[in-house]
Amino acid sequence: MKAKDSIRNIKGIGEKSEKLFKKLGITTVEELLAFYPREYDIFTKIQPISTVREGETVILEGSFPARLKMASVHGLKIISGLLRDSSGQIQVSWYNMPYLMKTIKVGMHYILRGKIVRKNGFLQTAQPKILTQQEYANQLGKLQPVYPLTAGLTNHAVAKAVSLALADYEFEPDFLPLEIRKKYDLLLHKKAVHAIHFPESREEYARARSRLVFEEFFLFSLALHQMKGQKHEAVSKYKLVAGRRTEELLRALPFELTTGQKGAWEDVRRDLQSGFVMNRLIQGDVGSGKTVVALLALLCAAENGHQAAIMVPTEVLAKQHYEEFRKYLEPMGVRIALLVGSMTAAAKREAGARIAGRETDIIVGTHALIQEKVSYADLALIVTDEQHRFGVRQREMLSEKGQRPHMLVMSATPIPRTLAIILYGDLDVSLIDVLPSNRLPIKNCAVGTDYRPQAYRFMEKQVAAGHQVYIICPMVEESEAMEAENVLDYTNSLKEALPPSVRIESLHGKMKAQQKNDIMQAFSEGRIDILVSTTVIEVGINVPNATVMMIENAERFGLAQLHQLRGRVGRGEAQSYCIFMAGNTSKETMERLQILENSNDGFYVAKQDLQLRGPGDLFGIRQSGDLYFRMADIYQDARELKQANEAACALGKDGVTLLCKKYEGLRSIMEEYTGDVKTL
Repeated sequence: MKAKDSIRNIKGIGEKSEKLFKKLGITTVEELLAFYPREYDIFTKIQPISTVREGETVILEGSFPARLKMASVHGLKIISGLLRDSSGQIQVSWYNMPYLMKTIKVGMHYILRGKIVRKNGFLQTAQPKILTQQEYANQLGKLQPVYPLTAGLTNHAVAKAVSLALADYEFEPDFLPLEIRKKYDLLLHKKAVHAIHFPESREEYARARSRLVFEEFFLFSLALHQMKGQKHEAVSKYKLVAGRRTEELLRALPFELTTGQKGAWEDVRRDLQSGFVMNRLIQGDVGSGKTVVALLALLCAAENGHQAAIMVPTEVLAKQHYEEFRKYLEPMGVRIALLVGSMTAAAKREAGARIAGRETDIIVGTHALIQEKVSYADLALIVTDEQHRFGVRQREMLSEKGQRPHMLVMSATPIPRTLAIILYGDLDVSLIDVLPSNRLPIKNCAVGTDYRPQAYRFMEKQVAAGHQVYIICPMVEESEAMEAENVLDYTNSLKEALPPSVRIESLHGKMKAQQKNDIMQAFSEGRIDILVSTTVIEVGINVPNATVMMIENAERFGLAQLHQLRGRVGRGEAQSYCIFMAGNTSKETMERLQILENSNDGFYVAKQDLQLRGPGDLFGIRQSGDLYFRMADIYQDARELKQANEAACALGKDGVTLLCKKYEGLRSIMEEYTGDVKTL
């Protein structure tokens, strides 16, 4: 099999399976092999019943002192009994398996494997698998891949397809040069792909993951070197000097800039008038006030007679910025335009004509700003907000709309400075490390699912007081392998739990863009009280009236992403709250979440997250890398990031080395990679 072959070439995949795989973004053999497990199921040793914890998957051995019982509930036949060992006993139940009534004998020893859940205040295990002594011995310590799934597709089906594909796949020669593989002790790509799906041991898994992480970072770093070139000291035709209007805006603001904002604005102001092209990143925690600094820069460009544009990730945020900017700048005679995808063709043509005809000074928009039809008369400054949501190429495309305009990028991702310097190689970094004085610190709590009824009552009180609430769930539809809260079902059950007067809506990534925009707009305007959502609201909406954020299955997210989600509240003057609800309350899980409970400082959270993650954590749920690498994580894999950047620098510093024949494979990979860089 070749990389671009259809997955229909794999035995057992027919038309129906093909459609299910397509839902996961898998149509070719190459895409299937790059569909890495999200975690591994590890058969642990038998443990005493008295030591089990909620959320753990355990193996127990014991006997049933009495016959199993059977009851019918809503058409389900539920078989249950007490499993006992020398340390205690636990309730066990199975659904629609009546034959167990005859096969399980009183007093005989059985080995069961299942997840521990809490029901009616008691720990129990439902639907455990019964293992023979031989099965237990064969599987002990083995790592079984667990894949992200969609309804109708089983984990077994994915694993089988991957196994068959690997057996018949023709890998290209390894694109990483031999000297790099030797220097950093890296597996061959072929061996790493085999081992990441079906590792023989923890050690093999760790080495496979290290290789795949390294190559992701390496390609990323090399792409940045190639795409950015030597721009840093480029002479600029736009020498922008902050003048009278900028001072007017500072006086008109209803607050004084924080020391962090003043420092960042001073850096930007100095860059704009330096005579060289500005390439600056403003890093600031969620709610630190980066947008005000951007507004000052945009105004500076306008008052020097040039155009400026700001690109944001969602239409709702674009409209919010547009209205806010108009309020402050239109009285000064600054002309502002909005350009977003949902506008009618006529409205887009009109906005485009005004932009091209120099009839607008500041353009606020989404990806619509980089469409081919949009032509700028005199683009001197580009600002990209929440920059990790835009690809490198997207920012390049916007830059190409002008003649080497100044570039200001903003990020709320709390990346340690050493990593930021690598990730944003040619960008100068300004840090806003102080929150506005009118913001009250968010009150946090990390709790188990038994706290949910109290959380609902608290939300009801907040809504009654005129505030709004976010509830975050990690997925849209149920899958065999994940017991995560389901957004759609959750919304329905929440409506049953709360009074009809509470207006509840759901939001998820599978909705059409216009539907998402309408719901986010309604929430921002206060027409929805509680929004049940996936992480699509992580960026791109500013609702100062929202005071509660509850995150279900909080253990499934990385700490940095949880902190980003928390940043959706605490934006107004009212006290805000964040509830991290864990489906798994193991000691390790609660220790991680308590880092967030004890601090609202994103950089502290990132540092703690970096220190807390160790090799053992690799075998759990993969943490969320904010820059959308397939496997790599900028916090967990800081060592590989530094090594890969070092290797890319050595190879790509003069641009000539890659022309050598021995780098032909790497050159081919890079051509494909830089055509669609999605990782920044």
